[in-house]
Amino acid sequence: MSVMETAGKPQNGPLLAVRGLEVTFTGDQASFRALDGVSLTIEAGRTVALVGESGSGKSVTSQAILGILPKTGHVTGGEILFRDPARPRDAGQPLDIARLDPESETMRGLRGGRIAMIFQEPMTSLSPVHTVGDQVSEAVMLHQKVSAAEAKTLSIAVFERVGFPNPERTFDTYPFELSGGMRQRAMIAMALICRPALLIADEPTTALDVTTQAQILDLMRELQAETGMAILLITHDLGIVANMADDVAVMYRGRIVESGTRDALFRDPQHPYLKALLRAVPRFDMPPGERLTPIREVASTGIIEAAPKIARKQPKGPVLAVEGIGKTYTLRSGWFSGRTKTLRAIDEVSLALPSGTTLGLVGESGCGKTTVSKIIMRSIDPDGGRVLFDDGNGPRDIGKLEGNDLFAYRRAVQIVFQDPFSSLNPRMTVYEALIEPLVIHRIGTSEERFAKAKMLMELVGLDKRYLRRYPHSFSGGQRQRIGIARALALSPQVLVLDEPVSALDVSVQAQILNLLKDLQGALGLSYLFVSHNLAVVDYLADTIAVMCRGHIVEEAPKASLFRNPAHPYTRALLAAVPSPDLDHPLDFNALRSDRFSDPGKWPDPFRLAPGIASTMHEIEPGHRVRMNLTGERRAA
Repeated sequence: MSVMETAGKPQNGPLLAVRGLEVTFTGDQASFRALDGVSLTIEAGRTVALVGESGSGKSVTSQAILGILPKTGHVTGGEILFRDPARPRDAGQPLDIARLDPESETMRGLRGGRIAMIFQEPMTSLSPVHTVGDQVSEAVMLHQKVSAAEAKTLSIAVFERVGFPNPERTFDTYPFELSGGMRQRAMIAMALICRPALLIADEPTTALDVTTQAQILDLMRELQAETGMAILLITHDLGIVANMADDVAVMYRGRIVESGTRDALFRDPQHPYLKALLRAVPRFDMPPGERLTPIREVASTGIIEAAPKIARKQPKGPVLAVEGIGKTYTLRSGWFSGRTKTLRAIDEVSLALPSGTTLGLVGESGCGKTTVSKIIMRSIDPDGGRVLFDDGNGPRDIGKLEGNDLFAYRRAVQIVFQDPFSSLNPRMTVYEALIEPLVIHRIGTSEERFAKAKMLMELVGLDKRYLRRYPHSFSGGQRQRIGIARALALSPQVLVLDEPVSALDVSVQAQILNLLKDLQGALGLSYLFVSHNLAVVDYLADTIAVMCRGHIVEEAPKASLFRNPAHPYTRALLAAVPSPDLDHPLDFNALRSDRFSDPGKWPDPFRLAPGIASTMHEIEPGHRVRMNLTGERRAA
């Protein structure tokens, strides 16, 4: 039987039926019921989306189905009935997974064999010390009686099917050598090699940019059509649900509050929680001035309005100007070859950030966005070009700043990182994290720093009583607000926001975006907002610059960019953003190749290649597009 043969056949009853499932976590002092009477049905060949905020119980449900609950978690009620289509004699007598010992041979046969799972973060799910081929072939050898040679043949076949350009080479590749999208494809290969009847995909595209996400979703749809497997898709992204699901179940605090077909729930939502989730998603058609509606507002609006205003000189030009910066890295071709190769991370990038506005910098992972951010922060130096900062006393080249001038620049330009947990020291309380910038810059007395820390907590909508807590005791959204508060401690003029909401669910994302808007209006901040999601950038930015393979390819006011996207890469990015509107589905056909992200395959006059010069050409006021200069050659 080949790797991709059909997994399931018509059977009596659903493939999986979860009935009244209860899961309780026990601690030293008390117990907590994480799932409270969850009921869910998954038919063979269909996709069921399990939707809800972080902490609603989605992942606990998947862990219970696979028998991989943490040691403190126990199934205390209900059934998990699985009808294995590979064992027709059991069709009338489904197996109750809730009654199985998680370490039993039967459960181990189901886990990874008949029920497979794709985890949220592929880098932490794959072993860094084993090749991708070893890990995928191990999965098939555990569940099927095949030799190592047969397992390798099956692995290479499934690598080819999930879209690896060189399957044989992939077998001997380590995870760190693959991009995020390719690592996720490796996880899909590992899940599919045993032809599962049910695939559980737990936030499978959260860490990926929108174009890679669209390709992974398209791949899952194709493989489902070929194999007949069912998919339980766990996500907080309602745009993905609208494009992937047949049926939807909405979770809130351990319970299913609404379920039904996708069309029924999206066109006529009944439960207030689902209505609130739909209102929290950024949309391209939002009228000017409309705000996102988070499920729980950040209670800081009054505090923000009352925050002390800082009198600053206003620069005559942009507060931050990037002029023709470039950065090249030298890489080894092999451990012992002695050969090197150069990688041009960014090439002649120019940007301008007017005071009090937001410039959105958009592009796929690896396009150079973070490199630009690091150069602006003076974490790394560019090979050429310069960055100018104007605090109201005239523009100055930050590369030439030294001593107190450099100290002042680092105070004026602060950064908010993508992952709030890894950017906070786990050994420091929130109070220590907030006052650390004040201590470094020798600002205030102990009493003044304490007062500033309390004010910062209130400013971002957190209780000042939390100051003595450690980062691990906060949710992802709360930690991100702490990161914003720390960045505001020194009263900066510019915030560099590097993917600040990409890891957050839609309601918390709405809270953070609204908070950033309010802070900007009250404190006169200027934002460089780095992201891969155009819908999020559209909500916050005034001007948007689109970046691909180290080049700025298009720049325009957001209204002009969305009304008239001129560059093929910009159009592809717009087409790849999943919308919760059922009348605007993703065009998977347009996103199936990587032509849109390969500058050498763009049509003229947009095509870019080594040795061919290009320039930004203005097609309407403020709207510029990169085009090649036909016949001209870049100077050596």
